[in-house]
Parts: sequence; structure tokens; C-alpha cells
Amino acid sequence: MADKKSNKAGKKSKENQDINNKQKSKAGQSALKRLGVPVRGRIFFAQILTVLSGILSIAPYVALTEIGRLLITSYRLGEMQWLEIWNACRLLILFFSLKTFLYFTSLLVTHFADLKLRNILRRQIVGRMSKAPLSWFSESNSGLIRKAVQDDTQTVHTIIAHGPIDQLNAVVTPLSLLIYAFYVDWRLGLLSIATIPIHVLFYGHSMKGMSEKTAEMDTKLGKVSSTMVEFVSGITVVKAFGRAGKAHRNYLDAADEFTKFYHNWCIPLVSSSCLALSWISIPVLLLVNLGGGALLINAGYVDMAQVLTTTLIALELPQTLITLSSIAWAYQLAGSAGVRLCDVLDLKTLPETKLDKEPADSSIEFENVSFAYGETEALKDVDLKLPQGTVSALIGPSGSGKTTLATLIARFNDPDLGSVKIGGADIKDMSEDTLYNQVAFFLQDAQLLNISIRENICLGRPDASYKDMVKAAKAAQIHDYIETLPKGYDTVLGTDTKFSGGQEQRMAIARAILINAPILLLDEATAFADPESEAEIQKALSYLIKDRTVLVIAHRPGAIQGADKLIIMENGKISDEGRHEELLGNAHYRALLKQSTKHEVVIK
Repeated sequence: MADKKSNKAGKKSKENQDINNKQKSKAGQSALKRLGVPVRGRIFFAQILTVLSGILSIAPYVALTEIGRLLITSYRLGEMQWLEIWNACRLLILFFSLKTFLYFTSLLVTHFADLKLRNILRRQIVGRMSKAPLSWFSESNSGLIRKAVQDDTQTVHTIIAHGPIDQLNAVVTPLSLLIYAFYVDWRLGLLSIATIPIHVLFYGHSMKGMSEKTAEMDTKLGKVSSTMVEFVSGITVVKAFGRAGKAHRNYLDAADEFTKFYHNWCIPLVSSSCLALSWISIPVLLLVNLGGGALLINAGYVDMAQVLTTTLIALELPQTLITLSSIAWAYQLAGSAGVRLCDVLDLKTLPETKLDKEPADSSIEFENVSFAYGETEALKDVDLKLPQGTVSALIGPSGSGKTTLATLIARFNDPDLGSVKIGGADIKDMSEDTLYNQVAFFLQDAQLLNISIRENICLGRPDASYKDMVKAAKAAQIHDYIETLPKGYDTVLGTDTKFSGGQEQRMAIARAILINAPILLLDEATAFADPESEAEIQKALSYLIKDRTVLVIAHRPGAIQGADKLIIMENGKISDEGRHEELLGNAHYRALLKQSTKHEVVIK
């Protein structure tokens, strides 16, 4: 009884999965149509050229039939008709060349269309991601993001550059040839397609459920890719904490699942496909067409030239069938890629404004702000004022909402309720340029790119002069080290040299100094700095925070006691605020101080 219930549940689950895969397949084809809109005109023009090329494919066979007829006639007359044969050969060469020219011109048009489309897609994707809320990146798998940006745009190449042309050519050319074969003789026409219905029957059986299986394969392959990316990107941490085996196991499990699925799918697929292909193999086609043609010649219905021509046509037809099946497979794969690309293009971005208000000063104000990551509430009813030119620090346990509160100022996300204002102006009413001219942020992860030191420092202000860049580097205590490098400021990070953690932080400080924004969001820079770097970083920060409105995300409350205002956060709310001396009476603040001191490691 239990086994029956289990089998019934398994069958129901499989049916639901098949329905889901069918929906994915339909969604994929709709996505591909949508993505191809910008180059639809070019593709249509290329398809016209392909139709003309397909129709002209008849011409060489007409010429071959005529040449054969002339040779037979010459043999019977005992005199070669060289002029007529030469004229037929010239027509054969002319039409074959024209057919080839039209086909390759159509391919050239679609390849340029593909180049244009991929450029458009990559620009749109990067533009969309640049305006996406930060929460999207934290919720999305890094492997799937990479697949959408890099792999999926490449997958679309096959569908745009080859799909429309090869698919149409695989229909028009065989139809044109078959029309001519039946024109030559209807019996020879039937012989040329005699084995195709049997092939289609077996091949149709092998392709049953192909779209659903392809969608399932793509899902499992995406899981393999994402687990591999996560394993490689986090290898340092997982090895350091002895979790390499667990992380590696996640990848191996995903790979084993994909291998098992692919094996179970391909064994019957290969068997039935081979049987289907055997019916359109060259030996079978020659046997049917030449054998049947010989009988027709013997009966006096046709001549040798006609039989040879239709036999050549019969040999041409299987390749078009194989091409159609290959394109169908490519469309299924590209459909999944198209869905992922459309998901990114439909990504909900932070709304833009046409007002572009200018802030009156660099003061910051939170008015009744609430924010949640999905169902998880991060901030609730936060009211806070940070006067211009003051240094404030957010303190509290991990998960209390410190980082979320700070990043709302830089509009990494929009609050669900309430507003964030700079100088009296709601940041939603500021353009991106206006906002980021006001706000600079310095996080512990310095995020240096594998480009030159000059480009890294000038990332937020690419038009900065060399003099200003050097001044910023000197203030950040990194100039002297850069000067010791053979290529100086032209040194490429990751290729010519590799910076230590402290050096990366000072580079990021130089970048923030050069931007010269009046507001600075600071993730306590020296929390994880080595002792040698800490003094230099502190000196650089002293220059950076001068005359600015600063908000520090504090990891060690004891290190920011001199701030103008300390803000204690607890469960997404501000529980208290004030100077260090004023908060000493707060039990929670004292507990945070004690905990901070307790976790400071002293080596004697």
C-alpha cells in the first residue's frame, strides 16, 4: 500500500515537473523573439537572400540533367556537342556561384546583426545591474549572474547568426529540389523521399519530450555552475575552517546529479537516433534510388541522366534534416538562456527622478524609515539626524541593521517606508550624479579592479589631473610605495603587482579623497588591519574625514569613543544615541564595550 502511494506521488511529481519544463520551453521561445526585436529587420533581409539562394539551388541540378542528356545524345549520334555542353557548364558555374554568394551574404548580414544585438544586450544588462538595488545581488547566485552576463549572451549567437538562415535554408532548399525531382519524373521524386518517412517516425520517437528534457538539463547544469563558482570563490575560507570537503561535496553532488540525468536521457536517445539516421545513410539511399532508377530505366520511363540527378538530390536531403534537428536543439538551449537574460532585463531597478534636487548642505536625516530584505525586517521606524560636519558611529551586534542603514544613504536600496534626506532633499529626488557627488563610501573590502593604479584611484573622477591624483595618494599614505614600483602609477594590479590588505585600503582612501564628496560612509577601516598598516590608515583617515559629515559602521565600539554621536542599534531600531560619556549609563552600551574589549586578542 505504501509502495503504491509512493509510486503515485512519484508519478505526480514527474507530471508536475514535465508541465513546468513545458512552460519553461514556451517561455524560452517567447524570450528569444523578444530579444531579437532590435535586429528583426536585418534578419528578415537575410532570410529573403536565403530564400533566393534556396530557389537557385535547383539550377545546378537542371544543368547537370541537361549535361547528362547532351552526353547521352552525343554518344548516340557519335558526335560530341561541345558548344551546348560548355554552355550548360557555364550556367552550372554561374548559378552555383550566385547561390553561394547569396547564402554567404545572408550569413554575413546575420553575423553583423548578432554582433549588434550582443553589444546591445551586454550594455542593457550592465546598465540594468548598475541600477539594481544591492539586495538583488545578495539574493542572486553569483554563478547564475555570471552565466547570464557572459555565457547566455554567447549562446544567443547561434540563434541570431545561424538559426534563422540555416533553418530557412533547410526548408527552402529541399523543397525546391523535391519540386524539381518530381518535375523530372514523379516516380523518381517518390524514390528520393522513400526512406524519409521511416526516418521521421524513429527520429520523432527519439525526440519525444526534448524541450522538457533540455530545460531540465539546463537547470541542472546551472546548478553545477553555481556550486563550482561558490566553491572556487570561497576556497580560502572553506579550507581555513576545514570545510573544503563539505563545499566540494556540494559541487560533486550537483555534478553527479547532472551525470545521472544525462546518462539516463542519452542512452535511449542515442539508440533510437542511430536507428533513425541509418534510414537516410548513403548506402541505403544509393540502394533505393539507383536500384529503383535502374528498374525505371529498364522499363523505359526515364534515362540515366535523370536517375543520377534525382539520386544526387536524394543524397542532399538528409543533411537538411540533420540541420533542422541541430537547430531545434540549439533553440531549446538558447531558450533557457533567453529567459535568464529577460529576467535580468526585467530586473526591478531603483526609480529614477526628473527633479534632480540639490541638497542645501551635507546634513543627513532619516524620517520614519523601514526596510526589509524579502520577509526579513532589517530596519523599523528609524528616525535619525546627523548634522553637517559631524562624525557619527553606528554600533550594535551583528544583524542589528548598521550596514543596511548606512547603505540607504548611498541609495543601494530604497526604504520601504519613510525617507532619507541629504541637506533637506529626499535622495529619491536627486539624480545619480548629484547623489554620488555628495556621498563617498569606504568599505573594508576595498574592491580594487585589475587595472592600473592610476585608473583605480581615478575611478570616481576619471578626469582628475595627475597632480590631484598624486596629492590624494600622498594624503592616503600610499604614494611613497607606488613610487617604488617599476611602472609607478601605470602598474596594473593583479598582473604587475599584488597589494596587501592595508595597501588596498589606503588605495581606496585615496580614491575617496579624490572624489572629495562632503559625506563619507565609513566601514571601520582598521578593524582587520595589520598593526603596521593601522597607523598609516588612521593618518589617512584623519585627512579624509576632515570637514566632512561622516557615518562610521563600527565593529569595535572602543575605537570610536571620540565620535560626536554614537548610535546604538538593536533589532533594526535605534535604542539610544549620544556621546560616549552620555551613554556610559546605558547597560547595553556598556555590554557592547565589554564585549569589544573581551574579543581583542593580545599576544604576549
